[in-house]
Amino acid sequence: MDVKSMSEGYRQELVKRLGELVSINSEQGEAEENAPFGQGPKKALAAALQMLEEDGLKTVNLDNYIGYGEMGEGDQMIAIVGHLDVVPARKEDGWNTDPYQMVEKDGILYGRGVSDDKGGVVASMIALKVIKDMGIPLNKRIRLIMGCNEETGSKCLKYYVEHDEQPEYGFTPDGDFPCINGEKGIFDAHYVSKKTGIRDIQGGTAGNIVCSECYIIVDKCSFSKKKLEDYFNNNNIEYEIVDGDDTVKITVHGVAAHASMPTLGVNAISYLLTGLKESGYQDPFVDFYCSRIGLHTDGEGLGLNLKDEYSDLTLNCGYIHMKDGVISGNIDVRFPVTMTGKQIIKACSEYLVGEGGEIIVDSTHDPLYYSTDTPLVESLTEAYREVTGDDAEPLVIGGGTYAKGINNTVAFGCAFPGKDYKIHNANEWCPVDDLVKQVEIYVAGILKLLKQ
Repeated sequence: MDVKSMSEGYRQELVKRLGELVSINSEQGEAEENAPFGQGPKKALAAALQMLEEDGLKTVNLDNYIGYGEMGEGDQMIAIVGHLDVVPARKEDGWNTDPYQMVEKDGILYGRGVSDDKGGVVASMIALKVIKDMGIPLNKRIRLIMGCNEETGSKCLKYYVEHDEQPEYGFTPDGDFPCINGEKGIFDAHYVSKKTGIRDIQGGTAGNIVCSECYIIVDKCSFSKKKLEDYFNNNNIEYEIVDGDDTVKITVHGVAAHASMPTLGVNAISYLLTGLKESGYQDPFVDFYCSRIGLHTDGEGLGLNLKDEYSDLTLNCGYIHMKDGVISGNIDVRFPVTMTGKQIIKACSEYLVGEGGEIIVDSTHDPLYYSTDTPLVESLTEAYREVTGDDAEPLVIGGGTYAKGINNTVAFGCAFPGKDYKIHNANEWCPVDDLVKQVEIYVAGILKLLKQ
């Protein structure tokens, strides 16, 4: 039986496993004893390890930070590194279904994690089952590593690297096909207000998502209501304005997207604050935000509109909050692969402090880049091309994956070219056919790496 038929034979098992994992809300929770990222990620890891154990793999749980299943023999190890945690999802965010009850409709699966990254993990599980069924000698060990904290810092992978073995070859099913040979660097910062008359402002759920909803409360008669309505209407922005006794509450509805592709979304924070400024609202913090960030997703206001031959810099603000009279929020910058974090900090240093606010640098992560002619990239790209017939070239992306935190690893799938799977958005989806095709591609890729 050929790999395509064998992969197809596991279609229902794939859907069943994915449904079980999606039903576990594995958003990061409060750290507890034996549950460093909360009970949800711990439960998801236990369920996934049980699946691998039932498949006959040797399983290891590294203190509920991360775990793996392994098969094969040999000194060298091929790693598949996926994650079981997910970004937040709520029905009221625009989901047509319960995000934690996977639904299949017309061959398409809906639910948080069906694409990012529980779908990739399950496709990898099934790929290992197919290879096991083939009965071929394994001259290397194959290890499926599953983390619990990729979306909120990747401390899980750091824990793995500190306590276990690095791979000779590896891929993470958490990017795009045909293969990701470059990942932009990441610059994380946050801003705080110094002077503001805003009564309250709240918006966003996570730093790596374009903010989809934000509200602000300001004094009555502090802006032109007509100018604000005209601004929103002219920019096709959904909004509500509700008058109180002495204040006005303005709510803007945007469109969520992954922070690495902010142009695919509509940032509710930025349109709300820019609209207020355009309508005559005078406030030091609003002036600071609009001059440094505003509607720019290329970092122009911070002197960061930079690019190289592979990609452009992007900037996103995912959330904003006010507490005890101080406003704070995040800045997520993805910068080109030929640049360094030190260069980015130097480029924006003169723009970090203003009358109404200040930007504080939290961390920088330098880019990842592998030449397209390295054996790892060549093998995986060829596997994709042979299975699909698509001669697409390896990519440089803005998303940061586990590949940055472990040796000899690149992102390989699971998104097919030209498809928006609503990752980090409402109604995340994935066709079952795509998942089955992923299995076939992953089998081909692993077989090529076994020959290296």
